[in-house]
Amino acid sequence: MTAVRVGVFGLLGSGNLGNDGSLEAVLGYLRAEHPEAVVDALCGGPEVVASRYGIPATRLHWYRGEYRTASRAGAIAGKGLGKLVDAFRTAAWVRRHDVVIVPGMGVLEATLPLRPWGFPYSLFLLCASGRLLRTRVALVGVGAAPIGDRPTRALVRWSARLAGYRSYRDDLSRDAMRAMGVDTARDEVYPDLAFALPAPPPSGPGGPGGLSGSPDPGPGPGRGPVCVGVMAFHGGNDDRARAEEIHRQYLDGTTRFVRALVEDGRPVRLLTGDACDAPVVAAILDAVDSPLVTAAPAASLADLMKEMAAADAVVATRYHNLVCALRVGTPTLALGYAAKSDALMEGMGLGAYCHPAREVDPDRLLTQFRALELRSAELRRTLRERNRAAARRLEHQFTALTAALFPAAGHAHTLLETP
Repeated sequence: MTAVRVGVFGLLGSGNLGNDGSLEAVLGYLRAEHPEAVVDALCGGPEVVASRYGIPATRLHWYRGEYRTASRAGAIAGKGLGKLVDAFRTAAWVRRHDVVIVPGMGVLEATLPLRPWGFPYSLFLLCASGRLLRTRVALVGVGAAPIGDRPTRALVRWSARLAGYRSYRDDLSRDAMRAMGVDTARDEVYPDLAFALPAPPPSGPGGPGGLSGSPDPGPGPGRGPVCVGVMAFHGGNDDRARAEEIHRQYLDGTTRFVRALVEDGRPVRLLTGDACDAPVVAAILDAVDSPLVTAAPAASLADLMKEMAAADAVVATRYHNLVCALRVGTPTLALGYAAKSDALMEGMGLGAYCHPAREVDPDRLLTQFRALELRSAELRRTLRERNRAAARRLEHQFTALTAALFPAAGHAHTLLETP
């Protein structure tokens, strides 16, 4: 048998740490369970993916200005031509593979601003090419949500229908796809792929979720550092008219919360999850002029987890900031911007500690935070148990993926079946 040719696809290497963390989890699975597989990527940041993960990578879009606003005629023409060229480029790339994996990410949702001719179109090209060329496309542990915009909803629905394998990171995602007309009878739900990433060694009170080692008493809850994960939040896809208003309210409320922590003498570490979040960090540092407030540079989810494992508590907005905090077992409060955040917190036993990112009330947020810290020891025990359960479920995910994509005999192309 020749080596199975595996492609990974998505907005990878583009500055979003959650997307790259999902890729890292899938690459870890492939290298452990299928070391014979030959892997490459079609992605947003090929240089980053190639240097960081050691796999060949191709740029997702022919037109280099794809994600810049096109106002001049030349740029508009370039984008239009790029859509046509990308159809052929994507098909040619898919043809070279036995299997293509889309690792995690919210590829079937529009909870943040999104145009149909952007990534939804790219995903549709991938899944349509896979069906036409008999290369199985697997959407593994992906996120989905109801979509109001009709063109985006149509592209997402057809992408899901054309994929050869689907699994989701929560029940809400599967329910959303069922409501969009996708047959989900054989689709399973597993924890987010980032829960498969290794946690850092113990460093904070009780270690990272008590996953190993003896408890470190640390400075004690209520006195140690607090990690605050911020986001360049402007609302969702349906909030474009109020985007700046939503952002100002989010930034003002988060800044006032950080200032209140500093007034209590708490060290605060500001964290991000995407390169676009840097201006929010700069604005808070400028507004809260205190040596107690520092920014932690992070190039990966592993970096984020290391910071969060050393904290007494975490308050975060980005979904994968929340995943990292929960993964290391640190008591966490979510500034949620979508139902997926609430579902994640509920599933990990912290459903009472959610606060809306669109309406940050610093006084109420501080009250919730203090209540969270009062239950710190109990919540760490809960997170330890939930992390163990997540690890077991992800073992099932990877076993199912092997059965679906890596048959024991014969070529992968001969075992396709219509979903």
